[in-house]
Amino acid sequence: MSSLTNLKADLETMPKAVKDFATYKLVIQGCSERTVSEYLLDLRTFFRYITARRAGISLESEAFSKLDISRCDLDFIKEISTEEVYEFLLYADSVRKNEWAAKARKLSSLKAFFKFLTTKQKVLEVNPVNDIEGPKRRSSLPKYLSLDESVALLEAIKNDENSKTTTRDYAIITLFLNCGMRLSELVSIDLRDIDKDLRSLRVTGKGRKQRIVYLNDACKTALRDYLKIRISDTTQKLEEPALFLSSRNRRISVKTVQWIVYKYLDAAGLGNKGYSVHKLRHTAATLMYQSGKVDVRVLKDILGHEQLNTTQIYTHVSDKNMENAVNNNPLASLSPAMAKKKRSKKEHDSPDNSAENEDF
Repeated sequence: MSSLTNLKADLETMPKAVKDFATYKLVIQGCSERTVSEYLLDLRTFFRYITARRAGISLESEAFSKLDISRCDLDFIKEISTEEVYEFLLYADSVRKNEWAAKARKLSSLKAFFKFLTTKQKVLEVNPVNDIEGPKRRSSLPKYLSLDESVALLEAIKNDENSKTTTRDYAIITLFLNCGMRLSELVSIDLRDIDKDLRSLRVTGKGRKQRIVYLNDACKTALRDYLKIRISDTTQKLEEPALFLSSRNRRISVKTVQWIVYKYLDAAGLGNKGYSVHKLRHTAATLMYQSGKVDVRVLKDILGHEQLNTTQIYTHVSDKNMENAVNNNPLASLSPAMAKKKRSKKEHDSPDNSAENEDF
């Protein structure tokens, strides 16, 4: 079932105000179906929460997950208070055990929805989430593969003698590790998006914004090897516009790519380190910045970030760099015995100025 089919099915269960909001996001703002589906998921949970609390239904019961929210009309929405929103966020934290990102996304969805009702449709006079601050994010460095781990991952694919798709899989992971593209961007690449000289390719990022990704020698070689297979077989393959195909000669899915990455992480002995597809994006960004000395503003454009502060997380100093900095201190190799020897030598070589200095 396509994402658009899923979206239409979800919309059927939503209140009219939410349907109008989804249409605005899709048609006017040009958001992707995936983004709008995430909005709907958050709003469905919110409306179920408000409905359950007002009706005295247990938030952890089976009935909660089956609540019909399609009848939550404008009068229902006008009665939603700031206190109820705070209680919902507390529920997301304490009952649903949402981490920072999930709670922040829920609040962002609510802010977008109520802003639409107050400033676009002008059917609400008071925005109950207007002054609610987002949850504080815990400061953490991005998790990424080291250079040696990245090489081991690619070697694991090369050494897989049982798979018929190693050339494809090698190209996929090479693009992740070298270009830092998102999972959704990779699966949406079409054959027509690739420059005929394999110098670059076009990807469609968040908000359907397109950008050009330039290919280094590793990417060119991996893609050239894969394209020999991609365009040489059946007519069905040529009719399918997608670059990367599944075993059924259809556009490869997000879940299949995730499975491929986890499979070879395990094969490389990296399966227990918390790595994922998105961590390969982190890896590309970090290696480009630390090893390639890429300017952070250039890195921002490569990754397709809207804001520079999003990219600046990759400018962190690695533990190895900090260790090297300490080891390069001129005093790093000085032991107590050596210090005493240097001091004695200095005193021996210096002229005896004691008599001269007695008057001072």
